[in-house]
Amino acid sequence: MIQFLKNFGRSERGAVTVDWVVLCAAVVGLAILIVTTMQSGALTLAGNVGTFFDAHFFAGE
Repeated sequence: MIQFLKNFGRSERGAVTVDWVVLCAAVVGLAILIVTTMQSGALTLAGNVGTFFDAHFFAGE
């Protein structure tokens, strides 16, 4: 058992997988941060565009 633990500690076979998992987690976290930051501004802009169209193009109906 001790020899197995020593070999496991020296092995680098899973290091690349761990790197990719950390990189993917960072990309997903950054994407979530960007979406939550931009969400309120996008909703406000969409509401302003809708108000503009209602006032200028659909007011006579």
